[in-house]
Amino acid sequence: MSSAPYGSEVPGSNAPGGGSYGRELPKGLAIASLLLGIAGILTAFFLLGGLLGLVALILGFVALGKVKRGEAGGRGLAIGGIVTGAIALLLAILLAALVGSFFARNSDEFSNLTECVEAANNDQTKVQACQDDFARKVNP
Repeated sequence: MSSAPYGSEVPGSNAPGGGSYGRELPKGLAIASLLLGIAGILTAFFLLGGLLGLVALILGFVALGKVKRGEAGGRGLAIGGIVTGAIALLLAILLAALVGSFFARNSDEFSNLTECVEAANNDQTKVQACQDDFARKVNP
């Protein structure tokens, strides 16, 4: 008969009430990956969202590796972190490309606006006219 009381943890035991049978594996990396992926999606309009998405992807793959080796739990959380991290990264890249494209297409209009505002010499009526002209050219 065992000297350990019923229900106590016995290292290496697979019996009911023993060590690894009911043991919960750590899920910290998987949870962090999912949370960073969600935060990345919410902040994808800023470069921070892409960075958070990248970190979420890395943590998600590390967590998934640990799950496959039996060192951690949270397989679904890790996969969720990978998916949300990838979405956040793609959104940030897409938005950066769109903003860059907008500025590249309208670089002449930005130059004209700057010159017009400088020539206005703090005359608010002229500055407003410059802004209106810029808005009309950029948003036909």
